[in-house]
Amino acid sequence: MLIDTLPLPPEKMKAKCSDESQLGFGKLFTDRMLVAEWKTGQGWHNARIEPYGPFPLDPACAVLHYSQEIFEGLKAYKWSDGRIALFRPEMNARRFNQSASRMCMPEVPEELFLGGIEQLVALEKEWIPTAPETSLYIRPAMIAVDPYLGVKPSDHYLFFVILSPVGAYYAAGFNPVSIMVEDVFVRAVAGGTGEAKTGGNYASSLMAAQVAKKKGYDQVLWLDGRERRFIEEVGAMNMFFAYGSHIVTSPLTGSILSGVTRDSALKLAVKLGYTVEERMIDINDLFADIKAGRVTEAFGSGTAAVITPVGTLGYKDERLQLTGGQVGSITRKLYDTLTGIQTGRTADESGWVRFVAP
Repeated sequence: MLIDTLPLPPEKMKAKCSDESQLGFGKLFTDRMLVAEWKTGQGWHNARIEPYGPFPLDPACAVLHYSQEIFEGLKAYKWSDGRIALFRPEMNARRFNQSASRMCMPEVPEELFLGGIEQLVALEKEWIPTAPETSLYIRPAMIAVDPYLGVKPSDHYLFFVILSPVGAYYAAGFNPVSIMVEDVFVRAVAGGTGEAKTGGNYASSLMAAQVAKKKGYDQVLWLDGRERRFIEEVGAMNMFFAYGSHIVTSPLTGSILSGVTRDSALKLAVKLGYTVEERMIDINDLFADIKAGRVTEAFGSGTAAVITPVGTLGYKDERLQLTGGQVGSITRKLYDTLTGIQTGRTADESGWVRFVAP
């Protein structure tokens, strides 16, 4: 699909961050964005890269009233030799279309999704930071923009991609976080939209996140929506528990997001000599195993933070510490290896890296 590039007037150019250690996450956006439209009977059209700016939306448009919306997240890295690398973007394209199907939205051709991202990143390559733990975060999204009041799939959609130079997802960087196990609120249930990357899943997590923050936790770990007994995921990452050299994570039951980093961590763990298992994890059994010393460390995986060590896990009125509040050896090995592949410090033996044409 032909993607037009519109001129970028000088007055639309933004100042870049002079101190990359102060980037934070998701606060600064680049000069350009990718936009394409889909209409019933017309399909995808009017794909263009244009100056970053607001959309004119009708107050009655479907996304504002019925939440027909999906998004993705991936990153671009500038290697020391100047090449720009994406990490497994084909998986993001497939997951985006799986989310689209679940939300009754049109699939985006991979040519548009991947080709558009590469073209946009190439144009904005000067925005890619190079300091440790930094990258260019890529946010594809699609929204329903039909102006009507009525519950049905829209006939008009906008697909767009914006870019944000980012630092570490957590302010403390690669250090253990504290997580509260939520046993009152529910994020998603099998048969719902939990396995789709849609905004409503995240909006429903906000109340529990506020409660957790007041109690001194960084994140919320969700239990299954039916029995409120089995581990599912943290809002921004999938969860793993190490029993010595044996790594256990929850299976994809229909209410858990199929994480790209999750899949990468499972495959990489086997190559590094660990054993892995996907099985239901009862929260009561987990806490008993932590107390008995059978669980030796815990970590999360996600695009934003890659691998996140977990130092404290709280459930009801009990808080347990893992690995003495330090980073576990498996967690560090996976983090170093994954980030090494992404940034070119470690050989990519799996063919996960895709380079952006200059």
